[in-house]
Amino acid sequence: MGLGGCILMIAVGGILTFATDWDANGLNVHLVGLILMAVGVIGMAAYVSVYKRRRVVAPTQAPMVEDPEHRHHHTY
Repeated sequence: MGLGGCILMIAVGGILTFATDWDANGLNVHLVGLILMAVGVIGMAAYVSVYKRRRVVAPTQAPMVEDPEHRHHHTY
């Protein structure tokens, strides 16, 4: 699940929790919304932590060292 899926879960969970008055037999819609929001936040935290570990920092360029034996002398 990517970052977009996590944000979608948080949004749907928020809608179910705070913007609905549905009553379903045997199903607490507000609790389902809270669970979706919690899973979305946990997924987002996991995604960000994995992204930080995978992010590659460009190494600094090492100075060039010339070997005197292989130096080419050009005359122009």
